[in-house]
Amino acid sequence: MSAPGKSPHTTARGALRAARYLALALLTASLFIAGRANAQLSVTVNVGPPVLPVYEQPAIPAPGFLWMPGYWAYGPDGYFWVPGTWVEPPQPGLVWTPGYWGWSNGIFAWNAGYWGAQIGYYGGINYGFGYPGHGYYGGYWQNNQFFYNRSVTNITNTTTITNVYTKTVVNNVTVNNVSYNGGPGGVAEHPSAQEQAVAHQAHQAPTSAQTAHINSAASQHDLLASVNQGKPQIAATPKPGAFSGPGIVKARGAPAAPEHAAPSVAHNAAPKAAPPKPAEPAPREAPPPAAHAVTPPAAAPRPETAHPEDHPTRLAQAPAHHEAPRPAAQPHPAHPPAQERAPQRAPEAPAERRPEENPK
Repeated sequence: MSAPGKSPHTTARGALRAARYLALALLTASLFIAGRANAQLSVTVNVGPPVLPVYEQPAIPAPGFLWMPGYWAYGPDGYFWVPGTWVEPPQPGLVWTPGYWGWSNGIFAWNAGYWGAQIGYYGGINYGFGYPGHGYYGGYWQNNQFFYNRSVTNITNTTTITNVYTKTVVNNVTVNNVSYNGGPGGVAEHPSAQEQAVAHQAHQAPTSAQTAHINSAASQHDLLASVNQGKPQIAATPKPGAFSGPGIVKARGAPAAPEHAAPSVAHNAAPKAAPPKPAEPAPREAPPPAAHAVTPPAAAPRPETAHPEDHPTRLAQAPAHHEAPRPAAQPHPAHPPAQERAPQRAPEAPAERRPEENPK
């Protein structure tokens, strides 16, 4: 029944309008809930993220994959690490601009990453592996094929990944590990004119594989900064969501995982050779040193070489002190050290005793 003074058409339009508002409210609520579950959406926090951990890059699994750097996301239990991983772009020709934390008026805000035709501004954060703070030096697209820069990309399988080149890039791993822009102690970088122009171009959101990777990281208790103290056991993965198995890389200084740390070293080479052919590991082992030597782990050997150098010097001093008393105890055996004692007895006193006997 229509309300007094209102036609049935007016009442129907009002009901339709109310239904639209209700649908819009439900959509807004669902986006809000998704925003709380998905760390990729914008978040504001009053506490800054930890420094970026130092880690090595897993070997690229196949042609066409691009690197998504790891970063600190924020959830209900605080900051947690989203491991870096190799992802497939939504379509050829697109590159990944990482997200970043920015400080403003005492608040840290997360600026989500995106896919685009060009690299945009990512806060000047030095994510490494081709992302030194501005631009991307890990490769480029040409004729729908991606060409990889071996100086910042870990390529071990040169049989299937043939579009490679080498271009030196300034050390982009250990120079600066600050993970936010602006504010006290933050990176003091501003977007260039080109980066500002890229901000107004068409962008694409993270792929479903990236989103699932982020949500999986949020559910990993060991990835919480409060648990791993900024050194996650899973710092990088070979593919999105692969939080166990071969190819997992831990942060430098992180404790070894219960089951993944010891086998991971062997699995890094074995699984790649086992599926195709058993004879392929030999050629694949030759390239890795070149790739690893140029990429991130420049500082990895330093702590290892520093300790061995200290210990040998201490060990060398210890025997030096013991050798002094040992010759003193050698006079007791007569036959073996006769050659060594001859010069020592000559100066001792036989010559002095003879002159004393002559006058007597």
